[in-house]
Amino acid sequence: MPPGAPIRFRGDLDLTRNAVRAHRRPGSLVVRSWRGTTPDGNDIPYLLACSLGDGANGPEGTAKAIEQLLLSAGLPLGEGLVHAAQRPSLPVGLLVVPGSAVLTVQHLKSPFVPPETWLETVGELGYAYLIFTTRPWPEGAEPGDAGTLAAFTSDEDAMASAAHVVLPARSLRS
Repeated sequence: MPPGAPIRFRGDLDLTRNAVRAHRRPGSLVVRSWRGTTPDGNDIPYLLACSLGDGANGPEGTAKAIEQLLLSAGLPLGEGLVHAAQRPSLPVGLLVVPGSAVLTVQHLKSPFVPPETWLETVGELGYAYLIFTTRPWPEGAEPGDAGTLAAFTSDEDAMASAAHVVLPARSLRS
């Protein structure tokens, strides 16, 4: 699915707030997981990673820190889809174990608890579609609000400032 394509939500949304203070400049990182549907009707397990904009230098400094993190990881912003399986040295990973998962981008690790439907879809397909945006989550919005998530992932500017990655799911056995 190309960046900016409409995302239709389906099934459960990860409603828990998974904020991690992993690095001072980016502040708190939120990871949202949900199962969506492509325009042709296929199920896709999505991940949205973004900061809360609460880094030491405010939302603008936080956005710049996330941009630097993504670019230094070799992830272009708004320039198309990266297939991580074709770039094994990419410092981005997704570890999925029963009941939880961990997203890693270089030194940043963010554990999260996705809905069971998301885990099932990842298990069937073997990958998730990661959207890691430099734009912080909207100030004052609840991280688990489905309406805010739909508006955020439909915003062309937010998606143009994001890295889009098809990320293979690994397990402890793989």
